[in-house]
Order: sequence, then structure tokens, then C-alpha cells
Amino acid sequence: MDVVEELRYLVLAAQREGARALADVLRPLGLTPAQGEVLAVMRTADAALSLREIGERLVCETGSPSRLVTSLVAAGLIDGARDPADGRVTRLSLTAAGRQVAARAHAAEQDFHRGLAAVLPEGDALDVVVGFLREIVAASPSGRALSRRRAEVEPAAAAGAVDGPAEPGPGRSPRRAGR
Repeated sequence: MDVVEELRYLVLAAQREGARALADVLRPLGLTPAQGEVLAVMRTADAALSLREIGERLVCETGSPSRLVTSLVAAGLIDGARDPADGRVTRLSLTAAGRQVAARAHAAEQDFHRGLAAVLPEGDALDVVVGFLREIVAASPSGRALSRRRAEVEPAAAAGAVDGPAEPGPGRSPRRAGR
């Protein structure tokens, strides 16, 4: 196996193991990782979102997230109301219970990220790896979803910056953030 093939399998293995570990973290909250991602997208939104707007920000599902949203509506975590400007559109927002669960999920994910940070490389190696992975996914639906989410919290991301901000932001190692 050459090194590029091994890298491809290592990325796949890391994604699968990370997904399993995240599922274990979110399971006590009654959430799947995909449901947790929907709540994270909605928690950080400035306003209620349409189904399409949620879908544009998701990595877990590149198509319509209607199944995910329906499960969260049934759980009482999301509520919808017709958009007054366009009655064909439903604006979705977190319920009070949804905000509580989203906050608990965020705290659990932050703990999970701190665990990941403990094994990440020192120095600029992390920036190189993140930049490399961004390049790989940049033209894909998942890459565009991540760019949209980064742009909401990092103005440099809106301009297409690959290296990320000088200051820590989402996706940056908390260990590096303290430097």
C-alpha cells in the first residue's frame, strides 16, 4: 500500500471512529450525531431557518434534511411557522427544550473536542492538516456546508481563506487557542 492510499484509509478510519465516539457522547441526550449537527446549526443561527437553509449547512446529509428535522420536531426540539413573506416556506427554530438539549449537546461536543485536541500535533502541523482537508472537500457539498458555517463565525472564511483565522475559531484546537 502506498502512502497516499494509506492516507485515504486513515482519513476514512478516523472519520468512522470519530463518528462512533461522537455517537457515544450524544446517546445519553437521545441524539444521533446527525440530529446533533442539526441542533448545532440551529443553535448558532441568527434567525429561524428554512429546511433548505439547514440543509445547506449540514455535512451529515447532503440532500434534504427533512427526515432529520421531522424526528426533532416529533421530539419537541424544533418548531416551525410559516414565513410571513413566503407562505410556501416554513421557518424552523429551536423550542425551549431544543435550546436546552442543544446547549447540553454543545457542552458534550466541546468535551469531545478537548479530547481530540489532546492528541493533535503541536505547532503548525494542525494548520497544515486542516488546510489539506479543506482543499480535499472544498468543491463538495460537505465542503461548501462547512464554508458556510465557518463564514457565519469567521469573516475571513467568507473570503475563502484556507488557513483560518489568526485567533481561534470553530474547528481550531482548544489547546492551540490558549497560545
